[in-house]
Amino acid sequence: MGVSEQKLWEFLRRGRFGVRFRRQHPVGPYVLDFYCPQCRICVEVDGEHHLLRVDRDSQRDEYLASLGVLTLRVPSLDLFDEAGIGFAAFLTELQRQIELRRPPDPPPPA
Repeated sequence: MGVSEQKLWEFLRRGRFGVRFRRQHPVGPYVLDFYCPQCRICVEVDGEHHLLRVDRDSQRDEYLASLGVLTLRVPSLDLFDEAGIGFAAFLTELQRQIELRRPPDPPPPA
């Protein structure tokens, strides 16, 4: 795990969003950087090498979408600037998607 992934993991593992994430979680032929099974959200940290594999990443995202998994991507450089707009915008979008995709709580017993 790279430095940027470790930094994000330290944030996600604290459960600030009220859901649990797994790291390096296998799904089919892929290993997801971070995965929330409850909401079916994958978070991928994209380093510079992803600029050279846009088609591969697109195929991967399509495969995951066919399984009902949403992929959110964050550039690794955004993770080093916690006060920056990129990191804040990513966290806002992640929170929004968690709220949209979180299954409702079961009703209390009658």
